Amino acid sequence: MDPFSAEGELLAVHNAFHQGQYQTVLDFDTSSLSQSNVIPARVLKLRAQVAMGDAQGAIASSQKEKGPDFAAVKAFAQYSSGDNAGATKQLEQLLESSSDNATVQILGGIILHATGRTEEALSLLSKHQGNLEAIALITQIHLQQNRTDLALKEVSAARKWAQDSLLVNIAESWVGMRVGGDSYQSAFYVFEEMAQTPSSTSSKSLISQAVSELHLGRLPEAEAALNQALQNEPRDIEAIANAVVLATIMGKTTEQQQYLEDLKKRKLDHALLTDLEEKSSLFDQAAGKYSAKVSS
Repeated sequence: MDPFSAEGELLAVHNAFHQGQYQTVLDFDTSSLSQSNVIPARVLKLRAQVAMGDAQGAIASSQKEKGPDFAAVKAFAQYSSGDNAGATKQLEQLLESSSDNATVQILGGIILHATGRTEEALSLLSKHQGNLEAIALITQIHLQQNRTDLALKEVSAARKWAQDSLLVNIAESWVGMRVGGDSYQSAFYVFEEMAQTPSSTSSKSLISQAVSELHLGRLPEAEAALNQALQNEPRDIEAIANAVVLATIMGKTTEQQQYLEDLKKRKLDHALLTDLEEKSSLFDQAAGKYSAKVSS
């Protein structure tokens, strides 16, 4: 039986992880799990530890364990802590020996894509055997490549055999946010239910709700959801980044600058900051081709 299926004993902790309820994952009782599910549960706990900012703790814990799953967690934690060289070295060894391991595929795919090796990431993830997280990551990568057609194809195929899966609903909502139109509302319903249900709410789901509200043009509602996310997790990088965007759209210059400075302090290499710097450079290059004309 698939441990992540509706009847599987890891369904609750798996859903909690992908809903961004990382403390719930850490608190999950694994004492009664069957032996085959102990390692997958342990991996989710270590990943939750990284997500909560304790990458060094996850590295220390994974070093005490044996096997490719924990070596992959160590590489991912190293990458998350800024040790790209150490993560890459560890990952290369795993790719040679354990590319058929699901944890290696997932965490290796994340690292490869994040370090600019996107095609290698897709090649690794494509080796999965019905792994919904691999499908979600492939979908996310295709969306970042502006290949909405491939992302839609991926989730449509998964929907046929995993129609009740939370991950499929989330991935399908990502695609809907790119497709637009009526799909904005469909995505909003998914994210709102996650964000406003006490058993599934988290900063992650509140951010997703805020983004969907933004696409629907409901700026005050988007601001309320983001404020709630920031109240829950003031240091959440993605909440801060989206607050920069929303404040810019709403013309709140002072708040926009405050959020922007906060983002720079916490993650200088964030994708939003990198994109802003790139666009600023392109603008300067374009502007340099013209000279001001003074009329008498």
